[in-house]
Amino acid sequence: RSLLYSLGLTETEMERPFIAVVNSFNEIVPGHIHLREITEKVKDGIRLAGGVPFEFPAIAVCDGIAMNHDGMHYSLVSRDYIADSCEIMLQAHQFDGVVFIPNCDKVVPGMLMAAARLDLPSIFVSGGPMLPGDSARFGRMGLMSVFEAVGAESAGKISEAELIRVEQEVCPTCGSCAGMYTANTMNCLTEAIGLGLPGNGTIAAVLADRRRLAKEAGMRILDLVEENKTARMIMNKGNLVNAMRVDMALGGSTNSVLHMLAISREAGSPLTLKEIEELSATTPQLCKLDPAGDDFITDLNANGGISAVMAELAKKDLIDKSVNTV
Repeated sequence: RSLLYSLGLTETEMERPFIAVVNSFNEIVPGHIHLREITEKVKDGIRLAGGVPFEFPAIAVCDGIAMNHDGMHYSLVSRDYIADSCEIMLQAHQFDGVVFIPNCDKVVPGMLMAAARLDLPSIFVSGGPMLPGDSARFGRMGLMSVFEAVGAESAGKISEAELIRVEQEVCPTCGSCAGMYTANTMNCLTEAIGLGLPGNGTIAAVLADRRRLAKEAGMRILDLVEENKTARMIMNKGNLVNAMRVDMALGGSTNSVLHMLAISREAGSPLTLKEIEELSATTPQLCKLDPAGDDFITDLNANGGISAVMAELAKKDLIDKSVNTV
């Protein structure tokens, strides 16, 4: 208690729930550059609801920047490092609950693995997707447009100046890459599992709605502590199957299989490749989002987001509606 008082805590705070806030901010990953602000909103929500927030960091790798050189060898390894480092901090300091703030490829599954492993009252709020690029010449663009532009320039269809313009315009804001790549897939699946509030996977990084969502998550964690609703009460087989159904409906990143196998093992309800294949064979694909189509995750958000996808699947009796969520 003396050590805690040395942090400047008051006697009143000492009687309130201690909430860990895991912030994966850094200055190299576009999906994480704004997470200081998101984290402050989470802490505001915690204080509003009567808790005491304690922030600590997690690393993050940008797969896009790590691509095509030795750095890619470090990306997947970072997932397990993140899970382990969260475990160390949460176990060492015995928090009452935890808010995880991830955004990009390996950070989301790493934190989901930690949530399952620690089984504390837990909630996630991601940093959200970036807006798609918008060009007078090429229209709306996602990251795949850069690869296409490189080919077009090599074939003499566009100039080098136009290629540079695409490079500069395709990622216009902070946030995870605008298409249904691994980061946005896993943020949507976190919502489908039931560990993120509605909008966690689809509300754009730059919107005020994202800040409100962060504040709501900070407030909601105090309810979860009061109810003693822990991560594994939510990360059961029904929730995990729901998430894989949503994955198939979204046409999500194939990396989600790699991650969901690891997450489900940590949660004590392991999925198998055979089960995932059966879910794939019996689930309709409802969305064709960039890079597979012309629509972006922000369009999905405007049309109801993951809640709308789950509602459509529920019409076909493909969603277990009896499960716990945050």
